[in-house]
Amino acid sequence: MRQDRIEQFKALAKDKILILDGAMGTMIQRYKLTEDDYRGDRFQEWHCDVKGNNDLLVLSQPQIIYDIHCEYLAAGADIIETNTFNATTISMADYDMQSLAKEINVEAAKLARKAADEFTDKTPEKPRFVAGVLGPTNRTASISPDVNDPGMRNITFDKLVDAYKQATHGLIEGGADFILIETVFDSLNAKAAAFAVDTVFDDLDIVLPVMISGTITDASGRTLSGQTAEAFYYSLRHINPISFGLNCALGPDLLRQYVQEISNQAECLVSAHPNAGLPNEFGEYDMEGPEMAEHIKEWAESGLVNIVGGCCGSSPEHIQAIAQAVSGIAPRVPIKHEIKMRLSGLEPFVH
Repeated sequence: MRQDRIEQFKALAKDKILILDGAMGTMIQRYKLTEDDYRGDRFQEWHCDVKGNNDLLVLSQPQIIYDIHCEYLAAGADIIETNTFNATTISMADYDMQSLAKEINVEAAKLARKAADEFTDKTPEKPRFVAGVLGPTNRTASISPDVNDPGMRNITFDKLVDAYKQATHGLIEGGADFILIETVFDSLNAKAAAFAVDTVFDDLDIVLPVMISGTITDASGRTLSGQTAEAFYYSLRHINPISFGLNCALGPDLLRQYVQEISNQAECLVSAHPNAGLPNEFGEYDMEGPEMAEHIKEWAESGLVNIVGGCCGSSPEHIQAIAQAVSGIAPRVPIKHEIKMRLSGLEPFVH
């Protein structure tokens, strides 16, 4: 059944620009949840505060997460992301909840799967898909957390791999169609995630499509670990992802040039889910759906993208506007290696 969905996805991607959902955290904030709400019944006696642990809500407030998924699906999303951005043993350590990491991934995938399947059943001509999210963690393998000790690291590659393996097992068990390694600010973290995913595929004798989405942190045009968008692509293209793109940090106006940079190189689908502009002085996002949609429509008309959605500050209103704006516009055609070689003035190697 899962393989059938993957084949459906590949066929659809040739015919249309696919719609990813929007921000989960932005939607959770609308509920104005208290510490008690985050705890739910199960975690009333937990020994430290858990407010802010949005991933925990798949266990303590599953109906809220399910409802958010449904809102995005109703707005036109083809792909919804699991609520697992921080669901690794590394990030869960902030709440002393490392032992819950796999369970959170399983339950998050199940909630997204339930919502996606229910909408697919209503509209079989528009199947919906689940992307199992592996976030960047709150540690970086390439950069020292201490400016006075450049060689220091607060995480190792092997520890990242172990954490990502456990999360990946959970996402697959819960029913994810793809694995999405997203908001990558450190390529070494992403390599650990990719290695972990590949290891799990071998363990389970299964192969799912892998999506990769990095983050250009500011106007420097580089990731936090110093790579340009093009360099970031080439450092991870060996994974053979089904899609490669960018998300977070910047709004669609500032992100466009970097999406084009990847689009000019990528031999796979290109994805982009920018923020709803830059945050204002109160940390809020002011770009409304129609304005965001206009930017992304221009991307689509310029042949830059295959998958589009929203990140921080976006909502179902943004996703609905984006879906309407790109409807009927042909998707980008991935660059073939031989063509890329000729464009660069080189002849492709012939075996």
